[in-house]
Amino acid sequence: MTALVVAASLLIGVSLGILGGGGSILTVPILVYLAGQDTKEAIATSLFVVGVTSLAALVPHARARRVRWRTGLLFGAFSMLGAYGGGRLAEYVPGTALLVAFALMMLATAVAMLRKPRNGRTRARPTHSDLPMKHIAVEGLVVGAVTGLVGSGGGFLVVPALVILGGLPMGIAVGTSLLVIAMKSFAGLAGHLSGVAIDWRLALTVTAAAVVGSLVGGRLAGRIPQDAMRKTFGWFVVVMGVFVLAQQLGTAVWAHPATWAGLGVALAAAVAARLRRAQHPPRPHSAASGPQHSTLPEKREQSTVNL
Repeated sequence: MTALVVAASLLIGVSLGILGGGGSILTVPILVYLAGQDTKEAIATSLFVVGVTSLAALVPHARARRVRWRTGLLFGAFSMLGAYGGGRLAEYVPGTALLVAFALMMLATAVAMLRKPRNGRTRARPTHSDLPMKHIAVEGLVVGAVTGLVGSGGGFLVVPALVILGGLPMGIAVGTSLLVIAMKSFAGLAGHLSGVAIDWRLALTVTAAAVVGSLVGGRLAGRIPQDAMRKTFGWFVVVMGVFVLAQQLGTAVWAHPATWAGLGVALAAAVAARLRRAQHPPRPHSAASGPQHSTLPEKREQSTVNL
């Protein structure tokens, strides 16, 4: 069993190194289903594992200059406030309802990541540009609260926030998210330690394996195209969101006709929207269209002279 836990822990690090998230989404199930920990202990332990692993994964990204330090530090500071408060409130929140909402938020995030920019335009900022302070504050507090409540490092929220709302390139968003994840994971851990005891031997074993995986993932991240990373991250979050929903919702819910009717309507709407975009693709607005119209009179004048 220990060997299986170590092997699975390597995936935690690889996920953090390449995608800048997904660590806690993997860590909690590993600690619960493979290591036999209860949910509260697994959540607290995952925060320690992901915090240390994120710091290790940050090193190769920082060397490659894929970290926006000001944005990351400010985002992380606000996230720490939210994470500490979420950690203190975690024992008062019903676990099932919270994780269902958590999974639905994951799926909504994945849809935003997989959707193509309209009119083929991206919102990428210049390499050294930073997000507005109000965006950093609001997003940091919300993401931090989620981290503290459910024991997630929040990379699945931080990366889309930096890419979609902040307009950062995917590679820089991944590197910056690792700094944020480390800061708020330790803050969330501080909130949990008041009521949870951690098996430090297991925590250090899982962390050591995850750190090795993070160094490997960090080296691979710079060799993967931005669009491929974005799509991979989106589909990864879809799979994990469906998994969490399947675990939290009972068999009675899945067997109810209304559940499948709702899923059918959602699927039909998604297919219809995709077909509509395929039939009516956006028209590119290029600067060349102007000169084409302006050259028509010149062509007509030339033809008149030739006559």
